[in-house]
Amino acid sequence: MPITSVDTDPDALTLTVVADFTAPLARLWDAFADPRQLERFWGPPTYPATFTRHDMSVGGQSHYAMTGPEGDVSRGYWEYVAVDAPHSFEVRDGFAHADGSPNRDLPSMRVLFTFAATETGSRTVTTTYFNSVEDMEKLVSMGMVEGLQSAMGQMDDVLADLTSFAADLPTATQLLSDTQVRVSRVIRGPVADVWRAHHDADLVSRWLLGPDGWTMPVCEVSETVGDSYRYEWEQVDGGARFGFTGEVLEVDAPHRAVTTERMLGTDGPSTRNELTLTPVQGGTLLTLLISYPDVQLRDTVLGTGMTDGMEASFQRLEREVLAPVG
Repeated sequence: MPITSVDTDPDALTLTVVADFTAPLARLWDAFADPRQLERFWGPPTYPATFTRHDMSVGGQSHYAMTGPEGDVSRGYWEYVAVDAPHSFEVRDGFAHADGSPNRDLPSMRVLFTFAATETGSRTVTTTYFNSVEDMEKLVSMGMVEGLQSAMGQMDDVLADLTSFAADLPTATQLLSDTQVRVSRVIRGPVADVWRAHHDADLVSRWLLGPDGWTMPVCEVSETVGDSYRYEWEQVDGGARFGFTGEVLEVDAPHRAVTTERMLGTDGPSTRNELTLTPVQGGTLLTLLISYPDVQLRDTVLGTGMTDGMEASFQRLEREVLAPVG
């Protein structure tokens, strides 16, 4: 059990939890920075968490849902006030509605997570600052202390797992729900270079080609909210051609971009694509959350070999775009 101490201070309106681990500091930080790892311990074992947004940068947000054994769901959000990797981050923490918006009927709090190297590994100190004695008493009575203890108690197994999240793993696709898919890959390169490779037309057309045998004759990119983009691919032998277009909905360079996507020449519904870039050991964790209008379209797209095509493109990105930069 990694919990070293739990201290409740009614005068200062704080709750402080100290936990020690044998893992190095960078490994501990990445467990919080990577949503795939975070959702393995954030929440009691019977209420596992699923993160549908996790952009760990100042002004960014995380949205998560903890689902109980009877299907009951508790939702929460973090709003990032400060991030100083790998030493600390501070969030506004609260309960959320189904769409991720804050639930103002329940208390919110400020939480500071600090990380430090120790002689035996690393330590995290989680300090929660409450707005009032009433808020503090209410949240403690709702099981907040037990929840933090449970979360920290599950971290040893996550930190000991050095294989599931290694930088040399291929692109992985996770089904988060009937309509949401999360694609993850650690790209060997810094965040700024990976961002540029996604938003510079000359670079995009060099790597975003999927399997060998395709070219990208049309590559119109945009980083401006409200503008549209357009990508078209063609087989080298001219045998087939297809493309996508969409609108830029949000941009927070170099961490997050949200767009719609629709296949050219069709009247079908669009998907919503949320790209997040996070610095981790080994490079940049790229996560792409794709929201489909229904499960049928989700399964149709996945059945095209999307994941394999993305892996081929990411390998080309590392080999032909990022390697020369490094």
